[in-house]
Amino acid sequence: MSLRFGYGLNGFTDHRLGDALALLADLGYDGVALTLDHAHLDPFAPDLAGRAARAGALLERHGLAVVVETGARYVLDPRHKHEPTLVSQTGRDRRVDLLERAIRVAAEVGSPVVSFWSGIAPRGTSREELWARVESGVAALLPVAESHGVDLALEPEPGMFVERIADVLELRRRLDSPDRLRLTIDVGHLRCSEDAEPAACIVGAGDLVANVQIDDMRHGVHEHLPFGEGEVDVPPVLAALEAIEFAGLVAVELPRHSHAAPSLAASSLTFLRDAARRPQEVGR
Repeated sequence: MSLRFGYGLNGFTDHRLGDALALLADLGYDGVALTLDHAHLDPFAPDLAGRAARAGALLERHGLAVVVETGARYVLDPRHKHEPTLVSQTGRDRRVDLLERAIRVAAEVGSPVVSFWSGIAPRGTSREELWARVESGVAALLPVAESHGVDLALEPEPGMFVERIADVLELRRRLDSPDRLRLTIDVGHLRCSEDAEPAACIVGAGDLVANVQIDDMRHGVHEHLPFGEGEVDVPPVLAALEAIEFAGLVAVELPRHSHAAPSLAASSLTFLRDAARRPQEVGR
């Protein structure tokens, strides 16, 4: 099989959606990761369904696949980054509403998955209470996802309550392993937070992997870097994705590099294609 490469549009926020899609299609990308935010598809502006349909038509025109991302920084609260979340003291229903909107958008634009994360644990809250909050939020979303034929892919995020792959597995266990609850892998996060090498993490997760973001990163430092500036050994990662027969998009995740988006998109695709051609052993 051949991996399909995409680019995260949270790294193209200085471009109009149509311009970004045209540029990425011209470069040869297979798809995009679309973050619901003010830049390209505001989930709270009027006529969401109509705007989603128009975005879907643009994607189809350019022959681009898509996954829907929900990591916008200030889409719910203009003063507090990422708040409220699934584990916040208040306002959790607003996060659930955003994710429900994302599921409907995903169904409209043809995304098989909605990627999301848990949020940062508030101080002074017990782990059991935090688990209860995540369980409640995800349990409310699962029937919506099922009715729209969309998977929910939970992303372990450094510094958040669900921080490692093991935490996603624990949530699945608590919810009786629902088919629609799967895993988003950010390759940089694996290098940052996990004990095992990223390729081994991917092989271990196997068919639970529903969405992949890829970037460079250093151990213990949550900073998304262009390829070659961190410690991620990319060829074994791509070999691991081939080994688990991952069929989704492998999308470049550089959310703080919109100022250099065209050149980084070009160099990133060249790097990934070169890395995919290098034969590698996949450690288990």
